[in-house]
Amino acid sequence: MITAGDFRNGVTFEMDGNVVSIIEFQHVKPGKGAAFVRTKIRNVITGSVVEKTFSPTDKFPTAFIERRDMQYLYNDGDLYYFMDMETFEQMPISPDVLGNGFKFVKENMECKVLSYKGKVFGIEPPNFVELEVTQTEPGVKGDTATNVTKPAVLETGAEIKVPLFINEGEMIRVDTRTGEYMERA
Repeated sequence: MITAGDFRNGVTFEMDGNVVSIIEFQHVKPGKGAAFVRTKIRNVITGSVVEKTFSPTDKFPTAFIERRDMQYLYNDGDLYYFMDMETFEQMPISPDVLGNGFKFVKENMECKVLSYKGKVFGIEPPNFVELEVTQTEPGVKGDTATNVTKPAVLETGAEIKVPLFINEGEMIRVDTRTGEYMERA
């Protein structure tokens, strides 16, 4: 059990039959009245975010989210297949669980598969991936204003904005959390 007075960022617990994670918290002690804890919480299954206040003495059961390293193998159109790196078991996962960051994942990349009580609810790709630029327009000499970007298609099919000096065939590093170009690889 965890009390609202012990809340910290990233703590997961069960509330009203849902598993939630704390994004932000603030302990408030007004001059008059009782103290309370103001939080911003995310439902880890659906991803919805709500703001809620708690009394510091409220108690909730702790929820343990299992994060397993698995290798993305392939997709057959309807399902995406992952292999457990320890047991070599293959697990099919439906596309609605994958999330936005998955568009940067290539075959044979390792990801973290998130599950709660055996039910998979999300995929965490690596924070940074190195991908090849397969399609982009050439940069024009003289087009060098500050922070000018152009669209580029990566080998996974994802489209991002890159600086003008990036050309087709180059390897770049991408942050999968924000979908932004980081640097040349």
